Amino acid sequence: MAAVPRDTIPAPERLRLTEIFASLQGEADTVGWPTVFVRLTGCPLRCVYCDTTYSFYGGEWFSIDSVIEQVRALGPRHVCVTGGEPLAQPNALTLMQRLCDAGFRVSLETSGAVDASGVDERVVRVLDVKTPGSGEMHRNVLSNVEAPRPSDLIKFVITSREDYDWSRAFCAQYRLPQQAQVLFSPAFGAVEPRALAEWILEDRLDVRFQLQLHKLLWGEEKGR
Repeated sequence: MAAVPRDTIPAPERLRLTEIFASLQGEADTVGWPTVFVRLTGCPLRCVYCDTTYSFYGGEWFSIDSVIEQVRALGPRHVCVTGGEPLAQPNALTLMQRLCDAGFRVSLETSGAVDASGVDERVVRVLDVKTPGSGEMHRNVLSNVEAPRPSDLIKFVITSREDYDWSRAFCAQYRLPQQAQVLFSPAFGAVEPRALAEWILEDRLDVRFQLQLHKLLWGEEKGR
């Protein structure tokens, strides 16, 4: 479905999108499942390891109805709303609610730098806590992790041993493994996966080691 001029869509129905595509989910609790990715445009952060910088600018305008129509046409029942930072667009909340109402299993990938309290309870929130190595640690909204939902997945992208130690201390401070599922993922090309796995085992951390499946399958390209 073609994009339309911004001013022809009522403001409460308006979203700026970079792309919609179907692939295999590479992360979180639905890893491996065919999934529709709805990538919204724009992000206030500039993490050093970001692999979707093309979503910072540009994009095209769609109505929420047209987005749901495109999602339905692609087939999979799993839908991941991602970015950029999807919550930078307030209408993303309505999109996720409407996707849930339509029967999709919806997840949200968010930087953790925007208040996520307004996200529909049916949505699985994947909250990315920014480590020192990201360059954006000061942007963490701590209210997102102070009282997480049981369905939340709280992700740490580890760029170094220092990041690992910081993340371990952060998890202990906020008792995250006792409240939600915690994911430790090596930053692609920065930390050897085996090293991170061994650190987790040595410290007997109650966290889930995660590799990005899509990077293993397609490298820096998107799988479609």
